Amino acid sequence: MDFELTEDQQVIRKAVAELAGRFGDRYWMERDQAHEFPAEFYDAIAHGGWLGITIPEAYGGHGMGITEASLVLEEVARSGGGMNAATAIHLSIFGMQPVVVHGSEELKRRTLPRVATGELHVCFGVTEPGAGLDTSRITTFARRDGDHYVVNGRKVWISKAMESEKILLLTRTAKREDVAKPTDGMTLFLTDLDRAHVDIRPIPKLGRNAVSSNELFIDDLRVPVEDRVGEEGQGFRYLLDGLNPERMLIAAEALGIGRVALEKAVRYAGERTVFDRPIGMNQGIQFPLADSLAHLDAAELVLRKATWLYDHGRPCGREANTAKYLCADAGFTAADRALQTHGGMGYAEEYHVARYFREARVMRIAPVSQEMVLNYLGSHTLGMPRSY
Repeated sequence: MDFELTEDQQVIRKAVAELAGRFGDRYWMERDQAHEFPAEFYDAIAHGGWLGITIPEAYGGHGMGITEASLVLEEVARSGGGMNAATAIHLSIFGMQPVVVHGSEELKRRTLPRVATGELHVCFGVTEPGAGLDTSRITTFARRDGDHYVVNGRKVWISKAMESEKILLLTRTAKREDVAKPTDGMTLFLTDLDRAHVDIRPIPKLGRNAVSSNELFIDDLRVPVEDRVGEEGQGFRYLLDGLNPERMLIAAEALGIGRVALEKAVRYAGERTVFDRPIGMNQGIQFPLADSLAHLDAAELVLRKATWLYDHGRPCGREANTAKYLCADAGFTAADRALQTHGGMGYAEEYHVARYFREARVMRIAPVSQEMVLNYLGSHTLGMPRSY
């Protein structure tokens, strides 16, 4: 086994770390508090060519793998940008995979080059209030009307909808009760987010406020047939092409947050003096931080295996889910311990670890909860009866 990053991968990690490092903790604190999209950061990442890292070269990207994409997003999160920084860009990096694999040539040429340059913002419209993680129960419906579809429905937790020109939208084109399998009859579109027919309402939330999360109310949105991704009724199957990469890249972001939180905690523990000694001398401070280091290192190894398997065309569901599970837990625990190490000052915004804590917490919920990962591993890997 070779654990060494390639020369290109090392260059990517160093270059992204330097670029993201230009946007310090104060930048992210101010954007978070102002609920302001980090446009300067997004533009810098786009101009650096990083948004197109996994988009094929034929459409203006670099054609690299999920391993390279995971390094980009880990360093972005590790810079102190956390989930605010990562969410601003990660859909552009991995979310277009269903279009890359299943979209028509015309659709790919019309959209992918603009995604790669950063000109085109896209949001991801899957989750609905009445469906949650049971995607088969979505009710947003696309009715065929000549050379268009007419869409009506509601979506929730849609990140970046305020900034986006287009939406990768999952709908039903056949009712659940009228198809053989619950996941049949769903159709995927990449289409304009027409504000005349889509009401976008931001959701007040605990953290990651530089990038909005939104409810969408869709009323008679007309979608050209040319905006359909692949065949009608096959949208859920197409969506699966993006699920394992999504879990891996979320894991990388959680890993990055855990790393920066741990670095801040170690620095503070070495500088803060109480009872005439640095608090880092106390095992009650030192041991939890060392434990977090061990768990972050172990989680990283599973993540590296998962991305390697995906990039080599091997089955990776077990590893992708395990990486998401372990990185999310390790990242949040490191952020929690960093806040505890800072004591009362950890609760103050000026030390930034409170922001890491808030942002790391969401990784244990999204894009799939820790409990649903265990459901997957229990039934798909261990072969136990399905519990959901």
